[in-house]
Amino acid sequence: MDSLRRAIAVVPQDCVLFHDTIAYNLHYGDLSKDSSQVQEVAQLAELHDSIITWEKGYDTQVGERGLKLSGGEKQRVAIARAILKNAPILIFDEATSSLDSITEQNIMGALKYATKGRTSICIAHRLSTVIDADEILVLHEGQVTESGTHEHLLAQDGYYTKLWNSQHHVQQE
Repeated sequence: MDSLRRAIAVVPQDCVLFHDTIAYNLHYGDLSKDSSQVQEVAQLAELHDSIITWEKGYDTQVGERGLKLSGGEKQRVAIARAILKNAPILIFDEATSSLDSITEQNIMGALKYATKGRTSICIAHRLSTVIDADEILVLHEGQVTESGTHEHLLAQDGYYTKLWNSQHHVQQE
């Protein structure tokens, strides 16, 4: 069971923060990494620029009695932890749901880099998150109803297409 835990990194929708420094909260992904590696993943997760503006930078206390982070900042902490862990399997559970579109786009670019050569599972309602996936499984009422690439699913003109059109305000003829 322990080897399975080491092989998987999960980015949950709601990240738990420890009452400690932001450096520790990021470092929690893999405590054996050094501070330069922690800063590198903070940059990939679009957090570094915010952190360096804080009075104590990476030594800023966060959590219950520290600096309160937004939902998007917490998600970026979770993403940074997963990248730092460097696990062969990554699971993203609505990992970008609290991010604005621009930050999501930037982080998705970083995640493409971070997931290269690894298995990644992305659970998402926002379809823009999965358009580059090798395989998309569409669930409807608890059942897999369609599967394929983004282009293939759009060409099928099924449930995925309806979801895509509703999320992108495409006019139906």
